[in-house]
Amino acid sequence: MFGFESSQLFLILLFMLSDLKNQLMTAIENSLRQLPLNSFPMPAITLEIPENKMHGEFACNVALRLAGPLKQNPMEVGKKIQQNLQKEISAGSLQQKIQLVDLKPPGFINFFLSAAALGETVTQIRREAERYGRQRFGNAKKIQIEFVSANPTGPLSVAHARQAAVGDALANILDWLGFRVTKEFYVNDEGNQINILGRSIRDRAREIVGESFSFPEDNYQGEYIKDMAGDFLARHEVRDRAGLDRIAPEFFFQYGCEELLNVIKQELENFGVHFDVWSFQSKIATADHIEKVLGDLRQKGSLYDQDGALWFRSTQFGDDKDRVVKKSDGTYTYLAPDIVYHQNKFERGFEQVINLWGPDHHGYIPRLKAAVQALGYHSKNLVVLIVQLATIFRDGKPLSMSTRRGQYISLREVMEEVGVDAARFFFLMRHLKAPLEFDLELAKKQTPENPVYYVQYAHARINSVLQLAASQGLQPSREDLQHLSQPEELNLTRELAQFPEILLTCGHQLDPYSLVDYLERLATGFHKFYDTHRVVSEDRTLSSERLALIDATRIVLANGLKILGVSAPVRM
Repeated sequence: MFGFESSQLFLILLFMLSDLKNQLMTAIENSLRQLPLNSFPMPAITLEIPENKMHGEFACNVALRLAGPLKQNPMEVGKKIQQNLQKEISAGSLQQKIQLVDLKPPGFINFFLSAAALGETVTQIRREAERYGRQRFGNAKKIQIEFVSANPTGPLSVAHARQAAVGDALANILDWLGFRVTKEFYVNDEGNQINILGRSIRDRAREIVGESFSFPEDNYQGEYIKDMAGDFLARHEVRDRAGLDRIAPEFFFQYGCEELLNVIKQELENFGVHFDVWSFQSKIATADHIEKVLGDLRQKGSLYDQDGALWFRSTQFGDDKDRVVKKSDGTYTYLAPDIVYHQNKFERGFEQVINLWGPDHHGYIPRLKAAVQALGYHSKNLVVLIVQLATIFRDGKPLSMSTRRGQYISLREVMEEVGVDAARFFFLMRHLKAPLEFDLELAKKQTPENPVYYVQYAHARINSVLQLAASQGLQPSREDLQHLSQPEELNLTRELAQFPEILLTCGHQLDPYSLVDYLERLATGFHKFYDTHRVVSEDRTLSSERLALIDATRIVLANGLKILGVSAPVRM
């Protein structure tokens, strides 16, 4: 079973994906075999991408790892490995692909690719086009990712919006990595919050028909409750208190739940988030299903009775204390239906289950992981990601939000003010574990200050250049690129080559942020190249190769934006 927490497995598979890296790894191993390792085992070899481009395309720390066992200075070990590597490279197919093997203190061996090797990246991108970046890493394993899952008690807030953007982008990334992904929304259509919703609508209806009373503070206070109460009365042709009294209370929460669920579905649809499955607590976690699962856990010795309540021995699985699943009055705690729902997930054949939750649920993780283990599954098969809150800023000031009082910025309002593209991009502009500050004014700017505009403008600019070139009879080169040697050209090509590994990084971290950061870097690399060099010039051969380079950039920008759920405009 693949585990996202297994960094060793990740690195092994990561380096299996690149033929060039395979060749480099083999060359390094052959170089090490020429050292007097004696009884020391062959060390693990890893290639990393340096953050500083001055350190080449790849860096290896194997000299540092061998310095201790060999009792030598890392630079001395590195020099011997470097000399052996240069012989290996000169004698094989890497000769045309590696321009330089450099040694830097305290013992890093850095590899610089040749212009020809970098040019092959451009050719590959243009050949694979919209498939560039897609991989078989996931081996078609089934993953379920459940996110948003908001109680249908009101329109979606910005907290839900951030979860929607993160969950949808993450699902797309996992799909590109070769997993079979199912996106699921779990509707909590039972419980106290739904009862309060129904009561709130009924109480507003009482006000509308003329009854004078104090609207309870713990009711939902938003204007949408008043609107729903009015709609309910109109649908049922209720005009007075007598008519209202004839309607059973459950009709109010049924109506409210259905109406708000339709609102939520429409808002998500407008946001570009489409779920494969909509599951309902009322259908999955029925009393019969709960009792069946609790009976199974009791037979395993995972439940016990105390003080009239039924307890789950969660401390046996790492929780800090045991948890009540059934109260002394016979009602279930939140944990009981959640146990049933997660058993349902695994029974559907998912090999990895991912939940996206808000920060107020952090303390709930240990008990649910304990429940998964009690059901007979490995705790690593359940991954819970905490998506931190987003704060909306206007004119430099944060806007206060309170869901119960109805004083919050909704997803709909954000979409209407800044557009879907900016909203999705901005909600992804920080690691999901970090709080997010969403600047409404910045998101609306059509200037390079606005990150999404900056990235989209790069894509549109490239399309404009390609159209201009085509009008002059120029097309991107289909031959090997031999004339791209300027620093801006090579740096842009290096950025393009990193796209598949950026997706792997996002998959390993289960966080789309690295892709957002990458697209901004790629756009910067393109703008620097474009502002420094003429793409279409009198030198038709050079122009054709530069057109191929920017066409590859267009493809990667489009693929990355598509994964994030953001459009790639051809003109702006």
